[in-house]
Amino acid sequence: MADAALFKKLYRIFSWVTLASLLLTIGLVLRTSPPPKIPNDPKAAARAEQKFEAADATRASGLPAQVQLDRTELNSYLAQTLQMQGPAPGAASGSQSQGVNRTGNAAPANDPTAGIGGSDQPTLDQVQSSVKDFKIDMDGDLVKAYVIFDFHGKDMSLELDGHLRADNGYMRFDPVSGMLGSLPLPQSTLNAAVERLMSSPENREKLRLPNDISDIQIVNGQAQVTYK
Repeated sequence: MADAALFKKLYRIFSWVTLASLLLTIGLVLRTSPPPKIPNDPKAAARAEQKFEAADATRASGLPAQVQLDRTELNSYLAQTLQMQGPAPGAASGSQSQGVNRTGNAAPANDPTAGIGGSDQPTLDQVQSSVKDFKIDMDGDLVKAYVIFDFHGKDMSLELDGHLRADNGYMRFDPVSGMLGSLPLPQSTLNAAVERLMSSPENREKLRLPNDISDIQIVNGQAQVTYK
């Protein structure tokens, strides 16, 4: 009888500890982390365009060219480019589309974390369709991506730090750390999720670099694009 009573007591303690841990994890996930403070400059996108135009002129004269963008120029240029290419992050999505995963089942387009810890391979279009805001920061040789996305009507944040590089004509991202909300993500989970995202044939083609670009990386807190 004493053993049975002790077992029941331990079971209750374990149950409460498990519940408390689960609630803490949920709280950390739902708590969005603060975004990086990127200086705002309305002329930054124009400066980025001028740098690319200058690189084109340099290449036309037969000389090697390189473009370096600071974080303000990079964020402004990306925001402007995405607005021209299609629905930008933050735009209202009145009708959310669904993607088809490799198993043939419909995958919700508002879940960019579908590849984290799972076997599905979300497409880059699915990821972009759920993004409401994004910012890119750079520190040393690290790129630090901050994303706010819609998860079934709830705003959640995702942070990814890693190295950017070119690999046989494709852009590669090697994660070193990440957080979902305020919850740190295990390195193994990050590696598996990014590998699944980038190994998908559909995504791989979208990560192909233009033929005239030989490398792209982060150097001294700036995005550096090197032309052939």
